[in-house]
Amino acid sequence: MIGIFNDCFPPIMDGVSVTTQNYARWLNRKCNDVCVVTPSVPGTVYNEEFPVYDYFSLPIPMRKPYRMGFPRVDFPFRSRINKIDFSLVHAHSPFSSGKLALKIAREQGIPLVATFHSKYRADFERAIPSKPVVDYLIKGIVDFYNQADEVWIPQAAVEETLREYGYKGRVVVMENGNDMAQEGDLSLLRNEGREMLDVAGDEPMLLFVGQHIYEKNPDLIIRSLSKMRDSRWRMFFVGTGYAADELKKLVCSKGLDNKITFLGQLTDREKLKRCYAAADLFLFPSLYDNAPLVVREAAAMQTPSLLASGSTASEIISDNVNGFLCKADEQSFAKRLQQILDNGSLRETAGWNARNTIARSWKDIADEVYDRYLHLIRRHNFTLYA
Repeated sequence: MIGIFNDCFPPIMDGVSVTTQNYARWLNRKCNDVCVVTPSVPGTVYNEEFPVYDYFSLPIPMRKPYRMGFPRVDFPFRSRINKIDFSLVHAHSPFSSGKLALKIAREQGIPLVATFHSKYRADFERAIPSKPVVDYLIKGIVDFYNQADEVWIPQAAVEETLREYGYKGRVVVMENGNDMAQEGDLSLLRNEGREMLDVAGDEPMLLFVGQHIYEKNPDLIIRSLSKMRDSRWRMFFVGTGYAADELKKLVCSKGLDNKITFLGQLTDREKLKRCYAAADLFLFPSLYDNAPLVVREAAAMQTPSLLASGSTASEIISDNVNGFLCKADEQSFAKRLQQILDNGSLRETAGWNARNTIARSWKDIADEVYDRYLHLIRRHNFTLYA
């Protein structure tokens, strides 16, 4: 059994939870011996092709809908999980699920893979005013990754963040795929998406998908668009987060209610796919994200992205080739956005290139992941019995 461990899983939607789901789904189709281990979400009934083992959790204040897991106090869960013979465990979080994966790996004498996804320091600094406490927590995260048999990152630029935290070991780049990559003409999906959102066929449509938190700079998008109120465009925000209500108030204060729409969280991936296809440009000025899955999803739907230059996320973007880059300030963002909206052929070319250079299917990624897992298991067994 291969165990995929993470501190969130759908219906909690973010890039890492979707990554966890797709790892399990596509790996299970290859070997039919995969499970997910994650904190519970009350009322959730899992309808997956693989087993999901969830354990007791409580909501995290100020981080709705995320939950903090406590596997040690969940005795029925412990009884179930202790009966499973794992061949490898893969942690996508260094917190409760990651610590549980580490414990299982040591007890069963199996490899532990740990993927570093997020800029945890930014999360800690928002909630904790004490630098020594934040430094202590970061040290704990580095200690976790130091104990893994192999540390993975989803794109090369993420290594810089991990090194800043103090990690000195080896890393392996294992890219994320996306479940929207497909062949053929996307015009039907685009038309269906625009009809669903009531957007005119020739009206420029802009899109943001992600947590509504200030670390991702969604307020920069709104403030920049307020400088373009006389231009023709529609903007849609998909997601939820602690800043959602304040962002809606900002839209009202800027008089943009008729141009900006908040769709909330979309758990229906088919509807989300049509939102991406309907958009002319995906806006993602985050300095917080390491390797955002949403940029790859947009690319799969032939929608280019505008990202903040110098951000870790922007590593996969070549400006004016497969996407667009600019400084993360209102004036620069508004100016660049207007230039892109005024040049339809450039947008179309960038979208086509994004689809061909950024979007990879999860099936292809799962093939690489599974081969790597088998290599680690063989190497571990050879070392164990040599």
